[in-house]
Amino acid sequence: MNSLAIAFSGPSNSGKTTLILNVALALRDRYKLAILKHDPSDKAIFDKEGKDSWKFSQTGAEVVVASPTRTTYLSKKEKSIDEIITMLGDFDILLVEGLKTLPLPRISVFRNTLDESYFSVSDALAIDASVNLSDYKIPKHLAILDLNDTQAIVAWVLQNAKKVR
Repeated sequence: MNSLAIAFSGPSNSGKTTLILNVALALRDRYKLAILKHDPSDKAIFDKEGKDSWKFSQTGAEVVVASPTRTTYLSKKEKSIDEIITMLGDFDILLVEGLKTLPLPRISVFRNTLDESYFSVSDALAIDASVNLSDYKIPKHLAILDLNDTQAIVAWVLQNAKKVR
């Protein structure tokens, strides 16, 4: 299989992370997965102040922490999507949360209301029954997916994911 990528976007608390987890759980037995989460407000905490890896990262160096159960790469430099894909190594499917400007097929996730500013960067909308579609003018190019039907979303992902290498 080629390395494929698909992106998920949507406002805070729309269900993006839950959807990505459900998709990953559905795919994990058949495919080697990678997940990339964008942190646009730089709020994620990856290391604890005072620990050795935190001290090392304060020097501006690229830091790798290797243990018997995981390897963590901590960088203080922004990486392009191509650099990140290279760092991830071998994968079948990359699930990306956020990064609205990446040229990837994209499912935007909504509950209650739609934000029409996502329409131009989306290929599909994953919504639940709380969204009344008749309140919106939905562009014809957008597929409408049931947020609670993981298998249908997985099928859409497999059909629409983009080859990235």
